[in-house]
Amino acid sequence: MPSPAAKTTTTDGTPPPRPFSLAARAALATGLVLAAFLGAIGLTLSKTNADSALNALQDRLYNFTIAYMAGTDVSRYGRPLMPDSTPDPRFSRPGSGLYAVVLGDHDFRWESSSAIGRDFDFLQPLKPGEQRFTGPVDTRMGRLYYYSYGVLLDLPERKPVHLTFTVAQTEEQLANSNEVYRRSLIGWLATLGVLLIVLQLLLLRWSLTPLRKVSSDMSRVERGNSDHLDSQYPLELTGITERINAFIDSEREQRTRYRNTLADLAHSLKTPLAVIRSQVESAAAERPQLRDALLDQVRRMDELVAYQLARAATSGRQTFATAVPLAGHAEDLVRSLEKVYAAKNVLCEFDIEEGAAFHGEQGDLLELMGNLLENAFKWAGHHVLLVAKIEPEAGRARPGLWLSVEDDGPGIPADKIEKVLQRGVRGDERVQGHGIGLSIVQDIVRAYRGELTVDGSPEFGGARFSVQFPAS
Repeated sequence: MPSPAAKTTTTDGTPPPRPFSLAARAALATGLVLAAFLGAIGLTLSKTNADSALNALQDRLYNFTIAYMAGTDVSRYGRPLMPDSTPDPRFSRPGSGLYAVVLGDHDFRWESSSAIGRDFDFLQPLKPGEQRFTGPVDTRMGRLYYYSYGVLLDLPERKPVHLTFTVAQTEEQLANSNEVYRRSLIGWLATLGVLLIVLQLLLLRWSLTPLRKVSSDMSRVERGNSDHLDSQYPLELTGITERINAFIDSEREQRTRYRNTLADLAHSLKTPLAVIRSQVESAAAERPQLRDALLDQVRRMDELVAYQLARAATSGRQTFATAVPLAGHAEDLVRSLEKVYAAKNVLCEFDIEEGAAFHGEQGDLLELMGNLLENAFKWAGHHVLLVAKIEPEAGRARPGLWLSVEDDGPGIPADKIEKVLQRGVRGDERVQGHGIGLSIVQDIVRAYRGELTVDGSPEFGGARFSVQFPAS
């Protein structure tokens, strides 16, 4: 029996991974783009802040240098006199990380209180007017940035004094400032990213609502709860939904025309056969053997026509099928059979689960149940049981259906069951005691991708015919 749905597998037999949904694809793409965008913004702002902080450090060291230059004086003997006050209190605190050093001619050297005990031998005098901002440089005090300015102090009636002013600061203070900024920036960007992702997910959910509506309406049509996709959809989906509705209408109209044509054909074939039978019965009265032979062949032709028309009229599994409830049709069929087999006084019991329905053509359901019930009534002693149960399956819009008919008749020997269920039995290949009905049942079951099994009745000991239609 073919599987309910064709499944693609990889070379090792395992099913391929399920593709991401549209919402997942959009969310993943948006998340990656947003992460890259915010990351680029973070790197740009961090680099900009680092450059800005470095420029601010250079300006700050320059201003300290100018302040020391403005407060410097020269004694009458040409010796530089450094200012008593400092432009920043950290110059007076040892190990503060902010240092000032002045170099001059004749091995003159002056250091701020913060630089006492520090090694600044790497500093070199600069020419007058020369400026230099350097850093970070590795020293025994750690990595430093420093700004140096060479000046020539012109004094009236005295020899000019050449000095080099240097103000230095440790990299740690600059790094700490940048680290605080980076942590704050990462926190704000992360918060902004989360908010943007949540907002994007909400927008995606709102944008994909029409698609979910189409899927929901399609499921309602497949379950038989609706005839068309009848909701209002955005302009972009209108063309698709209109074509789907046109396809549904076309499929149903074609099926109706097909059934009507077959009904006309059945009527056209049955009328000539009836005429032939009438003529044979009236013209061959004097030759009873010939009459019986011809009538037998006419009857056989009639059965073949009925069988082949029943096979051709079977609709089979449909994507857009109406759900046909079982209970009411089963009761009508049983009432008719009770009249036909009134002499046997057969009692038919029902065990039909609430909501049990057949997703297909009503004619196929009546043909299927009618043949199974008629076969059970024919062979039953006094009891027949009809069971119908729903078999839902996760991920399927329409549940499966399990239908069985059992009786208290003689049953079918185990060695004959396989012959009864032979596939491809032709109309003229009859299994004794089952006639054309079982062949029609098998064709209907195959058309709907179901499975027919025959075994013994656990309730009555006779035969049980079970039909299982998969979920779809």
